[in-house]
Amino acid sequence: MLKKNQFGQFSQKGILRCARYAFMPNKLHFCGPDKNRDLFYYAQGLEVDGGLKLILKEFQTLYPYLDFIAQANKIRDAFDERVVEAYWLGNNLLENIEKNKLYYHLTDNLGLKKKLSRLLLRQVIDKIPLGAKPHHGFHVFNVWKRTGNLDIIHTLNSMDLCRISWGKIKKVDWPNLEVDSQPLALEKDKLKLGQSVNRSILAQISNAGFIDRPKIGDWVSFHWNFACEILNQRQVNNLKKYTKESIRLANA
Repeated sequence: MLKKNQFGQFSQKGILRCARYAFMPNKLHFCGPDKNRDLFYYAQGLEVDGGLKLILKEFQTLYPYLDFIAQANKIRDAFDERVVEAYWLGNNLLENIEKNKLYYHLTDNLGLKKKLSRLLLRQVIDKIPLGAKPHHGFHVFNVWKRTGNLDIIHTLNSMDLCRISWGKIKKVDWPNLEVDSQPLALEKDKLKLGQSVNRSILAQISNAGFIDRPKIGDWVSFHWNFACEILNQRQVNNLKKYTKESIRLANA
């Protein structure tokens, strides 16, 4: 852990929210450095210092997206809460993205021109004039080859787990939550959101997690089947909107 003043001021609420979404893929060794225990500690809000920023900046896909969104909106801190929410859930910051800058972000900042074949790269780039946004869902559904720690192709199941999902809490049964949620589905070779189903997600590890007092009827977001945060209706609407847009682009 580093002293709080070692890296100056930064957005604590934004970086905490970011850590909560980044934790589970890090624990599963899909993204970021091998620091899942530190990340879990930080994400509980027990302490916030420059060490958390260092960990998140090592995520090869996450941090370049945050930095790109921040610069496009003239926001100095890539971990500003508005930027973090734009990437993981979606908000109006995504509407301020210039298409030519998104092109260079994908090809150069993320290095997709080195990571993808020419055919796969062209398929991704062709989504830009159709309305692509620098949203987590866009990357999950439209960059079929993972760009984190694993050099493999996404499956329907891995895309469903990797996207940020939302669900309405039906039952609290620690360490799990039972939620009503729409899974990702495939119909006639096209992606879509399926019919709502009851689903059990994990909310605690060793009696610790990111949600203190969930209530039946609350909306919750989850990533790799782990609960991240309670959402308000605006956030749910945005997440639905940008998820559906990303699916539309994947099917284009």
